[in-house]
Amino acid sequence: MGITERKLKEKEKIREKILQAAMKLFVKEGFDNVSMRKISKKISYSAGTIYLHFKDKESILYELHNIAFQKFYNALLIANEETNSLKRLMKLGENYLNFALENPDYYDLMFISNCVSASIEKSKDWAGMDSYGLLQQTINDCARDGYIKNTETEAAAFSMWVFVHGIASLAIKKRLSAVPQEDLKDMIFGSLKFLINLLNIKKSK
Repeated sequence: MGITERKLKEKEKIREKILQAAMKLFVKEGFDNVSMRKISKKISYSAGTIYLHFKDKESILYELHNIAFQKFYNALLIANEETNSLKRLMKLGENYLNFALENPDYYDLMFISNCVSASIEKSKDWAGMDSYGLLQQTINDCARDGYIKNTETEAAAFSMWVFVHGIASLAIKKRLSAVPQEDLKDMIFGSLKFLINLLNIKKSK
């Protein structure tokens, strides 16, 4: 490995440390309460080193949101391998919940913490919109195939998202202590199946 390659790898490693430290702090303390100096202190680097990689904490948050939503979109996209629209809807819900359970900090940053990137809010071209688009398309396909009413597609898409988001938030914030740990996953995915059955107006094949 040459000197240039080693320097690039070291630079990438520092950048990743900054992102991971910032994410932990944003989730725990809130975006407004985190400074560049606080991030640098957490990873034992000078503030100047942080500024070599990011101009401000908003640019760090923007990068984290892009990474998180791209990972999220990729996880949901796998459901498109299912050709039956109702089964695909179920798979979308499962993939959504699995992503949240396996990536609690990313999910918290995306949907729970009061950390919204101003740059992302202004953007129309990002993976968060694409992710909701996958759900909308699947709901539309379910309506086309006779599983749900055509007139209720927007309500069905929104209800589906709110439902799985509620479950994911309760789970990663450890608000489901009343459910025995060994039964938790069955309860989570059983609830999802219950919702899909409510939406379904004909017997799935």
